[in-house]
Amino acid sequence: MTTAWTAPQPQRTIRIGDLTTLPERAMLEGWLTWHRETLLAQCAGLDAARLVRTTVEPSNLTLLGLVRHLAEVERAWFRRRFAGEDIGNVFTGPGDGDEGIEGADEAYAERDFARYRAEIAASDAAAAGHDLDETFPFARGTALSLRWLYVHMIQEYARHNGHADFLRERTDGRTGG
Repeated sequence: MTTAWTAPQPQRTIRIGDLTTLPERAMLEGWLTWHRETLLAQCAGLDAARLVRTTVEPSNLTLLGLVRHLAEVERAWFRRRFAGEDIGNVFTGPGDGDEGIEGADEAYAERDFARYRAEIAASDAAAAGHDLDETFPFARGTALSLRWLYVHMIQEYARHNGHADFLRERTDGRTGG
């Protein structure tokens, strides 16, 4: 008899107290890692059926949808925009507008988590060895720096981790990540 897949408890590698006096690069990387681990902690212990359940109607957000969305965001910003990689999407097609939120299916939860972790590793590799002041082209001739990208990703995760906190609380009453 096989058991249903359950989101594992992430290994916490960063504590907020460790981030207080670090140099800038280490601090930015640390905050981003902390937020990534927080998203995974919000999902930990839930089976696939609970990860795809909508709990804050009328929103279609699910915890697995957020994991998928943030895999897309990691890929889009670090790999396509910053590193200039010519790669497609992880979960969605161009122009569908949902960036992975739609289409979460409990049958693929374990695969989707693995893809999310792979995108994190690829994002970290894309940024490794680059200076925070290094820029990349953006819309209408503007340039953004790697520093800007880290701050943007931290705010993206902070916003979605707030959503994840509500979703988890509505799923089983647990709060905090």
